[in-house]
Amino acid sequence: MFSSDGESLEQIVGYYLQMRGATLGVAESCTGGLLAERITSVSGSSRYFLGGATVYSNELKTEFAGVPAALIQRHGAVSKEVAVALAEGIRKRCNASLGLAVTGVAGPTGGTPEKPVGLVFHALASETGTEVLEKTFPGDRKRIRWFASQQALDMVRRKLI
Repeated sequence: MFSSDGESLEQIVGYYLQMRGATLGVAESCTGGLLAERITSVSGSSRYFLGGATVYSNELKTEFAGVPAALIQRHGAVSKEVAVALAEGIRKRCNASLGLAVTGVAGPTGGTPEKPVGLVFHALASETGTEVLEKTFPGDRKRIRWFASQQALDMVRRKLI
């Protein structure tokens, strides 16, 4: 629970963004727009949420968020390095205080021994640097996507506390 009054995590994140006068842009891959949907489900989110991109293909990671194609080729789309580049790129593209990125393997297919289903990299870029978090979530596709969006929102909450 994030609030004694029962507010959702996305509401709490919105409160903190407004209190700090901060703005947010997102680049999401494995969550497929769920993160942006959760943020915009809060009335008044246009005051702090600038927008972002669902960058499922590698080409769009490069085109929309400025991730170098060579970086994706070297490390793979699901990697710490690409998560960092996504967060920093979308922050710059949206001219936001914070850039938030999620890339991972939601499954049920696509996993490998090195990068199993449930592996997700989250990155949060700000003017002071970029934080990265690696998690492996259990469950089916729907659950992994939910946990990934929850973790991403919690990164913003913790940054602004």
